[in-house]
Amino acid sequence: MNHRLETVVLDSQGLSAWISQDRGALAMMRSFHSMAADLVVCSNTIVEVVHAKVNTPRLNWVLSQVKVEAVTEQAARAAAGLLKEAGLHGHKYAIDATVAELALRQPGPVAMLTSDIDDMAKLCGHRIRLIAV
Repeated sequence: MNHRLETVVLDSQGLSAWISQDRGALAMMRSFHSMAADLVVCSNTIVEVVHAKVNTPRLNWVLSQVKVEAVTEQAARAAAGLLKEAGLHGHKYAIDATVAELALRQPGPVAMLTSDIDDMAKLCGHRIRLIAV
């Protein structure tokens, strides 16, 4: 990472990779930390990453290192607008839209750690730097 970032948003795969201590994700987290970037997750991303085999103490530690933002009615309406603009709809894109909306209202420059570059590019346009997990 050679570009300064103010905020990094983690989607479910970005958060999962950090929880599972993926080497690449850990290296990126060190880099983000060194540039003092704020790490942010959408509250419904927590729901996506929790499963029977998740390491709960690790999850709790990771969540203590990030800012968790709620999905308010205003955020949900804005996310629905992003879906409409992108020509997407349905549950397949609903959480992605809330994560994209969250990213778009963060202090910039903003990056998103995601496994879904294509859909996030449709939702965020060129306003968010997308980093593949």
